[in-house]
Amino acid sequence: MVPPPLVGDVDGNYRVHIVGNSGNTLGKQLADILGVPFISLDTLFWKPDWNQSTNDELRSKVEHALAKCSNGWVVDGNYTRRIGTIVQDTSTDVIWLDPPLALYLPRIIWRTLLRMLRLEAPCSPGCPEMLSEVLFSKESIVWWCITHHRPVCDRENARMARIGFGIGSDVDGQKMRRIGGWGGELRAWVGDVKRMLRRE
Repeated sequence: MVPPPLVGDVDGNYRVHIVGNSGNTLGKQLADILGVPFISLDTLFWKPDWNQSTNDELRSKVEHALAKCSNGWVVDGNYTRRIGTIVQDTSTDVIWLDPPLALYLPRIIWRTLLRMLRLEAPCSPGCPEMLSEVLFSKESIVWWCITHHRPVCDRENARMARIGFGIGSDVDGQKMRRIGGWGGELRAWVGDVKRMLRRE
């Protein structure tokens, strides 16, 4: 049986958790398509001047944000080590974006440059990026993407084995799908979501 682009719940609501390495821009677009709030875990985690929320603070912020969204949501980010699996457990769908590093790394560098030039909003309010930090700090998003590409793939492959759609798997109880490739697979999937919503 071919799974639908999104599973949703029995009431027709969608709670979508987007995971993968840094730099994806699907979350806001998908939230607009579904007509639900968009929640960025990065925005909840980072305080002004790059101060971090504690694990308890972040968990409280996430629980509060999810509780306000009774008709669905799209959450971007994966802070499992800090907040556990509360987003995954309450989601109806988990979308793993897994494009090649060669595709998304140049895009991340470009968007980082735009943020440094104040031509694009910062990753989180009050957290400006500086050239010295981007180029020479191991905390920079560019360095993070390079060093975490393989660990993220390993982590999400393990998650796919538990809750993902596999070849010949039963649709019931599965809610994770991987979207890879150079962009065509993602565009096709977004188109499938729009067509599904028009039929509802």
